[in-house]
Amino acid sequence: MLVKQAANVLELLEYFARHKQPATMAEISDSLGWPRSSTFNLVATLAEKGYLYEPRQRGGYYPSSRWMSTVKEIAAADPLPASLVEAIAAIQAKTGETTAVGQAAGAYVIFVHVCESQQPIRYFAQAGTRVPIHASSAGRAILVQCSQRERDAIYRRITFKDFSTSTPMSAEAVEAELKEAGQRGYHCSNSEYIPDLAGVALPIELNQRKLSVVVAGPTSRCLSRQSEIAKLMKQELVANQLIG
Repeated sequence: MLVKQAANVLELLEYFARHKQPATMAEISDSLGWPRSSTFNLVATLAEKGYLYEPRQRGGYYPSSRWMSTVKEIAAADPLPASLVEAIAAIQAKTGETTAVGQAAGAYVIFVHVCESQQPIRYFAQAGTRVPIHASSAGRAILVQCSQRERDAIYRRITFKDFSTSTPMSAEAVEAELKEAGQRGYHCSNSEYIPDLAGVALPIELNQRKLSVVVAGPTSRCLSRQSEIAKLMKQELVANQLIG
C-alpha cells in the first residue's frame, strides 16, 4: 500500500537531490506533474515546519538543514558499529565491487549501509535500496538466522514472482538454497532479481540484529569469483571480530 502524501514528500526530496538548487512552486509542480494546489499545500506545510526555506525571497524553496539534524538524531540511536563500517569499506576496496549491509524489512531486505563500487559498470545501490528477501543472497543470509517458525511466517508474506528463470519460486526452493549455502559456506545468487547481477553474502548477528553483508556486481566479473569474494569477506569480518 502506497500512502500518496508520504510518497510525495520523498519524491520532493529526491527532486532536490537531483537538481541541487532552489525551485519555485510552479517549477516543482511542472517537474513532478503535481496539481498546483497539492504542491502549494505540501510545500507550505514543510516550510511551516522548517524543512523548506527560501534562500532568496521569491527565489524558490530549498530543503533546510533540519532534515540532516533529524536524520542524524535517528541514526545515532541505532548505529552500526564502527568495526562493521570499516570492514565494509575494506571489503569493497579488496573486491572492487559494491558492498552493503542488509537488514530484514518484511518480505524484503533493506540496505542500511552501502559502499558503492567506483567501476563504470557496477551494481548501483544506496542506503534504502530494497531487494526481495527470498530472491537475493543478502536476504537468504538473513533468513538462515531465523527459526523455522520465523521463516515460515516470512514465506507467507512473499509473493513468489518470477523475476528471472533462476528466481526461487516457493518456500521449499528457498529452503533448498539455504541448505546448499550451509554446505558451501556462503550464500550466492545469479540474476535472481536483477539480470546479470551476481552476489555473495554472509550472515552476521550484532546486538540481536540479524544482518547480512553482501558483495554484488556484474556476472561477467563476479560469478566466477564468488568463492574468492566469500574468502575475502570472511577474512575482513573475522579480522574485525564480527564473525568467529
